[in-house]
Amino acid sequence: MNADDTIGLIGLGLLGSALADRLIDGGFAVLGFDLDAQRCDELVKRGGCIANNAPDVARHCSRILFSLPDSSISASVIYELRSHLGANTIIIDTTTGHPDEMTQMGQQLAKQNIGYLDATVAGSSEQARRGEALIMVGGDDAHVAACQDIFDAISPKVMHVGPCGSGARMKLVVNLVLGLNRAVLAEGLSFAQATGVAPAKALEVLKASPAYSTVMDTKGEKMLTGDFTPQARLRQHLKDVNLILESAAASAANTPLSEWHAETLQALVDQGHGDDDNSSIIRAFE
Repeated sequence: MNADDTIGLIGLGLLGSALADRLIDGGFAVLGFDLDAQRCDELVKRGGCIANNAPDVARHCSRILFSLPDSSISASVIYELRSHLGANTIIIDTTTGHPDEMTQMGQQLAKQNIGYLDATVAGSSEQARRGEALIMVGGDDAHVAACQDIFDAISPKVMHVGPCGSGARMKLVVNLVLGLNRAVLAEGLSFAQATGVAPAKALEVLKASPAYSTVMDTKGEKMLTGDFTPQARLRQHLKDVNLILESAAASAANTPLSEWHAETLQALVDQGHGDDDNSSIIRAFE
C-alpha cells in the first residue's frame, strides 16, 4: 500500500462515511478505521479498506483525515499516533472542536515536522456526500496546497480562512447562525400551524420570500413529516453551541440567542432526542 496514493480516514460516522464516499468516487484508495465494526463493514462495502487500528493507518498513509466527535478525542488519537507518524505527514481534521485545542495540536505536531489542518465542514452529512458542503481550512499555505486534490474530491467549495485554528473558529460562527436558522424555521412552521396556515404552504412561501435560507431545503421537509433520521445529530449541535458559549465567555461576546438555544437543545437531549436529527428542534415548539 503506497502512502502517497492512499488516504487515511479515522472516524467513520455520519460525516466520515460521507467523506469516504467522496474520496472513493474521486478515485482515491481509502484506508479507514473506526471503533464501530459495523461502520468499518460499511466502508468495505463502498470500496474502502479497513486498518487493524489507528496506528496502522498512520503507518500506511502520509495524509490522514479525522472525523471525530470532538477535539479532545482528536487529541487522544494524535497522542496514540505520534510515534507512528512519518515526517511530512499531514493530518486533515474535520472535527468540530475547540479552536484553542486545535491550534495547540497544530503547534505540537509542527515540532515533529507534521502538518495539521483544521478543515471544518459546513453542511450535513448528506450535503457532504453530494459534494455540496463548504470546507473551511485553517493552516499553512504549503499544507493546504499539498492536500488540494483531496479537497477537490470532497467539495468544489473550499476556503482557506487563515492559520491553524481558523477553520475551527469559523465553524463556530457558521454553526451559530445555521443552528438559529433551524430554530427560527421550526418556530415559524409551528406558528403557521397554530394560526391556521398549513405548514407545507408556509414552507413553500418562505422559500420564495426574503426570509429564505438553505435550511428550508435541507430541514423543512423533515420538520413537516417528523422524519428525524439523523443527518446531523441534535446532541452534536448542542456540543457545538456549548463551544460557542465557551468561546463567547472567553472573548466577552454577547450571545443571548445562543444561550437560549443551548437551554432548548439540552431540554430535548434530556427528553431522549439527542440522537435524532437536529431538525427535531421543532419539538421544542409543539
